[in-house]
Amino acid sequence: MNPSPSQKTASNSQIAFASFIGTAIEFYDFYIYAMAAALVIGPVFFPSSDPAAQALNAFLSFGIAFFARPLGAILFGHFGDRIGRKATLASSLLLMGTATFLIGCLPGYATLGAWAPLLLCLLRVAQGIGLGGEWGGAALLATESAPAHRRAWFGMFPQLGPAIGFLLACLSFLGLSAYLSEAEFLAWGWRLPFFASAALVMVGLYVRFKLSETTAFAQVLAQQQTLKLPLLTLLQQHKRPMLLGALAMTVCYNLFYTATVFCLSYGTQTLSIARVDFLQMLCFAVLFMALITPLSAAMSDRYGRKPVLLIGCFLAVFVGFSLNPLLNQGNPYAITLFLSLALLLMGATFAPMGAFLPEQFPVPVRYSGAGLSYNLGGILGASSAPYVSQLLVYQGGLTWVGYYVSSMALVSLIAVWCMQEQKP
Repeated sequence: MNPSPSQKTASNSQIAFASFIGTAIEFYDFYIYAMAAALVIGPVFFPSSDPAAQALNAFLSFGIAFFARPLGAILFGHFGDRIGRKATLASSLLLMGTATFLIGCLPGYATLGAWAPLLLCLLRVAQGIGLGGEWGGAALLATESAPAHRRAWFGMFPQLGPAIGFLLACLSFLGLSAYLSEAEFLAWGWRLPFFASAALVMVGLYVRFKLSETTAFAQVLAQQQTLKLPLLTLLQQHKRPMLLGALAMTVCYNLFYTATVFCLSYGTQTLSIARVDFLQMLCFAVLFMALITPLSAAMSDRYGRKPVLLIGCFLAVFVGFSLNPLLNQGNPYAITLFLSLALLLMGATFAPMGAFLPEQFPVPVRYSGAGLSYNLGGILGASSAPYVSQLLVYQGGLTWVGYYVSSMALVSLIAVWCMQEQKP
């Protein structure tokens, strides 16, 4: 018996919420580390002899997780394409939450010496593996049961999760900075958002365990069309869309982590802006990312993924040129304008990817293909973005950081141009 329209709508709503809540929680976990890297990881986990080296080491520990994320995409993609999306997504969420909680428990350099940064990096690898398995499955959860003409709209929900996750992370550090002294914040306050992750993960697991398998993958299981080695088939037959998808993702990653991690570090340490003030700017700016995400998704359903993405990438090229004049003068309004523009265009280019990347691959390799594209893009666009930006500041100033942002946007523009639009 076919479900009634009301039953189908309820099911779609539950799927959309489950894909949203999982990515929101996992990205909250990831972003609290990003903010901690900009604010406290250096002083807590690395020797205090050289503040510049502390900052660079903190950004290196941040980048390690991005190199682990493709491993997570391969591992969870294999089982997601073999046994299903539901159980795989629950496992990735549990791994991410456990690693985040343990980072909050980890003693610093003053207690453990060289073991502290080593254990920190191992936990960052675990975070990366967990998050590497998250996005591809969440995108498929949202799109594989969606009507063909509304795939981007339903694929928008896992894309909205990072904006909400970042807002929660930002608000948590903002509240701590407002009510704790600097000594209290460094001693124990920064750990509280990591502990809070445990409760959020329990909520996410409860929601996801109530779901059934996606429609598209259930058909593959029923027809016994799953592959023994999805990754091998992917590399043999679908290498081009996987690599182009990774390049297309660089603009999203680079805009986001330049605006949030690098600018937060530069603003508080070089421009001497109070941490509370800069976090307030970021909380305001990320609202533009959250607002543009559903609008961009709806437009990509109506006009196509490529036109929306090409316009977003083109505008992002020019945002890079605005970085130095808006950021370097230290004016809070000018800085907020840059952060808002960067995160607005991040949302505009990120939203269509929830449907665009999965549509590049057939169902039997879709989890692996979409996940690898997404996470390889993280290595190119995000893993070294704060580190490279900091080096460029030391060598040539903020102007070169802007050129770096524009270059990443140009790479994505060319990649999207070369990709195939899959018509519903």
